[in-house]
Amino acid sequence: MTSPDSSYDTGTERLLAEAADGIAVITFSNPGKRNAMSADMRAALPGLLAALQADEAVRVVVVTGAGNTFVSGADISEFGAQRTSPEARAAYDRSAALISESWQRLEKPVIAMIRGFCIGGGLITALQADIRIAADDSQFAIPAARLGLGYGFEGVTALMSLIGPAAAAEILFSARRFPATEALQMGLINRVVPAAQLRDEVMSLAADIARNAPLTVAACKAAIREAGRPPGRRDTARVAAMIEACFRSQDYLEGQRAFAEKRPPAFTGR
Repeated sequence: MTSPDSSYDTGTERLLAEAADGIAVITFSNPGKRNAMSADMRAALPGLLAALQADEAVRVVVVTGAGNTFVSGADISEFGAQRTSPEARAAYDRSAALISESWQRLEKPVIAMIRGFCIGGGLITALQADIRIAADDSQFAIPAARLGLGYGFEGVTALMSLIGPAAAAEILFSARRFPATEALQMGLINRVVPAAQLRDEVMSLAADIARNAPLTVAACKAAIREAGRPPGRRDTARVAAMIEACFRSQDYLEGQRAFAEKRPPAFTGR
């Protein structure tokens, strides 16, 4: 990225975001705890995602962690206060549900740029992305079975829908850490690259996506999401409307002109 076109005030120094050239980068930054997800980070995330959705200049969102770690999970030091009593657990679950809903409302493509630990809540965060690219030094795990906590149905469903029940069972039952090569074999990530090349690879892909027609990309993302739902819960009418909007857009005409003139298209999202 070049110098940022804009930055976003999240209300906490542990969650950073800036955008340039149509690409927004969200950085989880809690380096003293390997970017563990703290209460202030969780509280700030829904507002940030809403701001990125509203920002027409943003076409792609990249999610990463500061330093050499993605997210090492939830901040376990907070569990005593936040995940012990029934009331505290209910509040924590409401926060998690709000974060999940906020990711679902984000219609722009999301790429997870993963290095180092992608553990527990970090892995669930990575599952919110459309595309996951990992460095060869990455490690993945869901350690709930070693902590004695009950793992949420939504997280299990998201994991199983991506990699299937057998692989999900191994991850959840064993609680072991497994390397990027195994994550790739399971289908958990799209590709593995050398750590030194990770940022360049991710930002190059993000730039390619950002140059494409935003309405088309959004319609494709919506179709992929709906295809993953049970048939009776699919909003195919919304997808059809988004596809029709592509054909009625100025970008559709621009794409035809650019092809005829043998030049790159200049899409506006309109």
